[in-house]
Amino acid sequence: MQNKIKNNIKTIELFLKGSSFYRGIVLTIAVVIPLFLFNYIDIFKYAPSIVLGAFLSAPSDIPGSLKRKINGVLITILLSTLVTFIILICKPIFIVLLLVIAALSFLISMISVYGFRASLISFSGLLAIVLSLAVSKPDMQSILIHSGLIAVGGIWYLVVSLLAGWIAPKKDDDQLLSDTLLLTGKYLKIRAKLLSKPHKRDKFSKKALIIQTQISEKHETLRELLLEGRKRSGRSHSNERRLLIFISSVDIFELALTNTLDYSKIDTLFGVNRQHLKAFKKMNKVMGNHLITLSELLIKKGQLPDDTILNTTLDETLQAIQDYKNEITLPKAREGAITLRNLNEYQKQLLEEIKAIRRVLGKVKSSSKVLLKDQESQQFLTLQEYRFNIIVQNFSLKSPMFRHALRIAVAIVFGFAVGSVLGVKNAYWIALTIIVIMRPNYGLTKERSKNRIIGTLIGAVIASAIVIITENTTVYMVLAIISLTFAFSLIQQSYKAGAAFITLTIVFVYALMDPNAFEVIQYRVIDTILGAGIAVLANYALLPSWEYKNLDGVIFEVIQANNNYLQATKTLYHKKGTNHLEYKVYRKKAFLAMSNLNAAFQRLTQDPKSKQKESVLIYDIVTLNHTILSAIASIGSYTINNNTTNPSEEFDILIAGISTSLNNAASLLNKDEMQKLYKPKHIQWAQEKLIANYDTLSQARDKDIAAGNVAIDSDFLLHLREAHLITNQLIWLKTLSSNLRKVTVKYKAAFS
Repeated sequence: MQNKIKNNIKTIELFLKGSSFYRGIVLTIAVVIPLFLFNYIDIFKYAPSIVLGAFLSAPSDIPGSLKRKINGVLITILLSTLVTFIILICKPIFIVLLLVIAALSFLISMISVYGFRASLISFSGLLAIVLSLAVSKPDMQSILIHSGLIAVGGIWYLVVSLLAGWIAPKKDDDQLLSDTLLLTGKYLKIRAKLLSKPHKRDKFSKKALIIQTQISEKHETLRELLLEGRKRSGRSHSNERRLLIFISSVDIFELALTNTLDYSKIDTLFGVNRQHLKAFKKMNKVMGNHLITLSELLIKKGQLPDDTILNTTLDETLQAIQDYKNEITLPKAREGAITLRNLNEYQKQLLEEIKAIRRVLGKVKSSSKVLLKDQESQQFLTLQEYRFNIIVQNFSLKSPMFRHALRIAVAIVFGFAVGSVLGVKNAYWIALTIIVIMRPNYGLTKERSKNRIIGTLIGAVIASAIVIITENTTVYMVLAIISLTFAFSLIQQSYKAGAAFITLTIVFVYALMDPNAFEVIQYRVIDTILGAGIAVLANYALLPSWEYKNLDGVIFEVIQANNNYLQATKTLYHKKGTNHLEYKVYRKKAFLAMSNLNAAFQRLTQDPKSKQKESVLIYDIVTLNHTILSAIASIGSYTINNNTTNPSEEFDILIAGISTSLNNAASLLNKDEMQKLYKPKHIQWAQEKLIANYDTLSQARDKDIAAGNVAIDSDFLLHLREAHLITNQLIWLKTLSSNLRKVTVKYKAAFS
């Protein structure tokens, strides 16, 4: 119980010191100051318009480069102002208003094709449509003044946001780095469970895929923040420190992916000797917990945790290898011992990266420098294209975004029209709920609808209790401000909690103006339920975009990315000691493509059961691609971190065969001509030659042991480990790529 209380206190402390709460405070300041100031100078009637402008500008203010942030907010201001003006002009004629709402909703929703930041600009535009419906302006002069003040409010918010960024310039960087280390720590702990719990591997594998996607998303944002920031403000010590932490976190992620073992082989080797894996499981768990602790230090600062347990647990893994060899005895124990040795080396490399992060956090002067040139760093950035042709290409019923734009336009018009005809008070709340809840994916819309309703009910109950207890307007004002801060702080982290605080804010604001607050609560709940129902129904019945229909392109991209990564790894193996930039760029692209496939599969699992067609087959494709990525990463990571021998002919032949299988799998999805498969006899010869080379080394070692030479030469051990890893990974890749081609044939046949 005491530990639970401590953890809760720590969670609250991290939240209050984090960037989400800071952003909530910034928006609250931008909203509250105009209200008090304009009230003080006795022109309060203009304050709500400015507040509305600030409110509409906030969604697009997300972490990223300063240039994109400013451009995003300025575009939002322009869009919100224009939309407000158009809606208010058309408001007197109801039919015209509905047509304009439909057209604007559709066009603004289509902006989302330009990426995440564009989707938030689009959200602000949709929000401007709905909030304009709540405003009554009888003449052109008042419409112009209101629209102009919307723009002023947006500029005011941008000024406050830039000032807040100047006061705490690295708040977003630290939060994102903290989130990344936290997720990476959780990922390592899941890897530990995969090693020791064979009966729950499917469950833990799916969890690992979700976390991988989240880590990749964090990495993308951090690349933009840190690399663009480095280019803009130069190589300051604080920027270099954060970049070093980021680089280590990427390396940890790659190493963790590298260690995707052939678990069937692990079970065969250690089925009755699983106790020898306990130390390795513990090491992953200890490292994961240590990363989580370091992630907390980035937010709340403080002393570095003791690292003794890291070193002692690593020693336990070495002892576990020795115990295994003593129990099974060589040469019978060789295969298992080399597997454990490779696992130990991988964990050593992980530990070195964790210690590198510790040195940076401890501000050790001997911390290494970032040698990445600005020109090279740009190659790691995923640049969003803003060509007009992109939106033109999406004007088709085949485009999920086009279908979503049509759905949301129809749903908003229908919801507002029904509310208006039925005489529902604040009918625009129905449309507001639809905008906030509705997403291109049915599952996410359904989940948000549920959380929105639950959050609204919780907020309504709490608000009702407070209104019953007191009628003090000062209390209402203070609670409205506090609720507003927490609403914007929590909306991204917990939509349910955010919805509860939004309801509290609205009720207290209305309670300041209207003594009958219970009526507001009643209509708030009714409108929310109506809006949520319309959003879910529209997603299900109106031009639905089920995920299984959109997977071909995503699968094609990940197969191509894996193939390019394989070729870059081959080049790395051939050209040792050269710049690893090309390899790392292709690695990043492969990780990102895999993340996109993981995310697509997660969306598939959120669709109705009847629409999850061939989900088992699709999951096989996801896991095969993930395992292929991991096996390639194993070869690449080993090559970078060890002295390797010269590549052989059989190495190149197997790589070519694997690449051909991958190309043919991709061709099935893209309707290209299939390549001729490498002659099976060539591949079989290469495989047998690699196995024979490893067997030759093993036999030489057996002779040494028989002669009493138990100690092994370090160079010979490296050659033995290299032959074991490269042989096993290439043969495994050959099997995986062949299986992927076969599964892709089944997949295309199922959906043809």
